[in-house]
Amino acid sequence: MKQILNNLNKLAKDKHIENKKYFDKLKKKLPKNLDYVMQDLHDREFRKTDCLECANCCKTTGPLFTLADIERISKSFKQKPQQFIEQYLRIDEDKDYVLKSVPCTFLDNENYCMIYDVRPKACREFPHTDRKKFQQISDLTLKNVAICPAAYNIVEEMKKRLPL
Repeated sequence: MKQILNNLNKLAKDKHIENKKYFDKLKKKLPKNLDYVMQDLHDREFRKTDCLECANCCKTTGPLFTLADIERISKSFKQKPQQFIEQYLRIDEDKDYVLKSVPCTFLDNENYCMIYDVRPKACREFPHTDRKKFQQISDLTLKNVAICPAAYNIVEEMKKRLPL
């Protein structure tokens, strides 16, 4: 896994223009079965991918925290939401709540999430490759292929399965 992670950023950069063109075409010529194919590709990839070996998403990026996330997590800490915000979060340039720093405060030394049962929605859904109306998140997917080896593999398989 370390070797893949060491090369992932370069691989993603090398494929960026190709992937961008692919997603632009995808939006114009949308396959009827796109969501079905993406669900299948996602499921296949995550049958062989162990996120605990990687945790690159938690080490390099931070999720958005919705108000519902903040309520749920602060309740599990027996804190008021404002206390949780002051302790762990900041507001970014898009006016969203995000972690004050990365790697994630809640990631332990063995890549386990210490708040897994109440983790933010963005974490639960990452890398978003099984999302309905997948074509709407192509910009996000382009970013995620540089972070997540599974997302990279899914996009590569997608281009084979759905040539445009």
